[in-house]
This record gives sequence, C-alpha cells and structure tokens, in this order.
Amino acid sequence: MVVTISQQSRTAPAPTTTAGKPARRPVTALAARPGGYADRFAAALGDRHPALVFAVALLSGLLVLLVASILLGLFVVNVLVSDSGLGLGGVDESFNQTLADHRSGTLTTIAEIGSQLGTTVLVTFVVLIAIACVVTRHWRLGAFAVFALLVESATYYVTSFAVPRERPSVPRLEKLEPDTSYPSGHTAATVAVYAGLVLLLTSRFTSSLSKALAWTGAILLVSFVALSRMYEGMHHPLDVAGGVLVGIGAILVALFACRAAGAATERRKRA
Repeated sequence: MVVTISQQSRTAPAPTTTAGKPARRPVTALAARPGGYADRFAAALGDRHPALVFAVALLSGLLVLLVASILLGLFVVNVLVSDSGLGLGGVDESFNQTLADHRSGTLTTIAEIGSQLGTTVLVTFVVLIAIACVVTRHWRLGAFAVFALLVESATYYVTSFAVPRERPSVPRLEKLEPDTSYPSGHTAATVAVYAGLVLLLTSRFTSSLSKALAWTGAILLVSFVALSRMYEGMHHPLDVAGGVLVGIGAILVALFACRAAGAATERRKRA
C-alpha cells in the first residue's frame, strides 16, 4: 500500500481541460502582468472587444516606434555620418569596401541565401505560422508573428522615406532605390520575426540549455542576414544597427498589443 501511494504521488496526472484533454501550456511572454502597462491600457479602454483593444494598442505603439525610428535616423544621417557632425561616414563606409574587396562566387551565393532568409523565406515562414495558428486556434501567437512583421515593414518604409541615405558607394548586387539605405529592412524583419518567435517559445522552456541554444541560433541568423546585406553593398553597418533596433521595437509593439488584447479578454470573462 505504501508503495502504491508513493508511485501515485510521483506520477501525478497532467493538467486537463474540462473536455478531458491536456491543457495547453501558456506562452507566458504573451500574458499581461497584472497592473502592468498592457493591463492598464486595456482597463483604460473599458469593456471594449479584445480585437479593438489590440488594434488601438498596435497603432499607438506603431506611432511611437515611427517617431523614435525617424528621430534616430535623423541623428545618424545629420550627426553621426555627416561631415558637419561627427564625420563617421568614412568609417561606416570602409567596412562595406572591405567586404566588397573580398567578394567571390561562393560568398556571393551564400550572401544571396542570407538575403532570401530575410525576405522570401521569412514571409513564407510567417504565412505558414499564421495558417498553423488559425488551425490550432492560437490566435495571439499568430497575430504576433503577422503584426510584428507588418509593424516592422511600415516602420522601415516610412523611415527610409523620411530619412533618405545613399547606399554604400561600392558595386551593389541588387537593384533597389539608391537612397533607402537606412535602416536595413531585411535585418529588422529578421529580428522582428525570428528573434520575436524565439522570445515567445523560450518563455515556455524550462531548460537553460534549450534557451541558450535557441537564442544562439537567433543571433547567428540575424548576424548572417545583416552581413549578407552589407556584403551585397545594400547597407552600411549603422543601417544594420538601426534595423536591429527597429526589429526590437516591432517585437515590443506586437507584444504590447497581444498582452493588451489578452488583458481585455480576461476582463470580459470576469464581467
């Protein structure tokens, strides 16, 4: 009898839903902290539908990100690299020249793969995630993946239009607008999607090793895409740095909107 009780205590059943199915392990990164900014934002909107709360939070965050990105871009172009400012343009340019001097057929092919990881492959990846989330009814996870990319894209296009900067003065391997160097959209998208999803997934991991491996993979992937864009002569190092910040900003905006929508859902359940 003692053995039986001991075995039962060590093999406690997994949490189940009311339908008897195993409960989903929550993505804790998407949960609003009680009393936090997202929770208070949802409360300020009253008993509004979570979708409306999500939209308002997303647009508010996008507006803040746009202003911050444009101001940073103006600082880079008019202060950091300007001859009348700190004059770091030559240093910023020299790295691209070094990469261009060491181009080869193999490296060019590898760089093309890196660029594709930040565009076609990335968009396809997001579409597949969105479809999977619709099928499995993981609404906020799907919304995060889609809208993190949309926020990043909107920020990139508006910033590059408002803050024109000439691309590196080396032979460029792609034909794009010559004055849209800042920020790097490929780098920003890679951070927003790949690093953003790693952030969500690792919030469910309990193993420190698994978290370290996931983040190492994300950092390597972002670095690969960023180096590929500089190798192809499309962006300066400071443009890539700006892209990283835009990507992080897009993650924060999407997280805030998802958390606010989740808080609104909980409020409606308690009402």
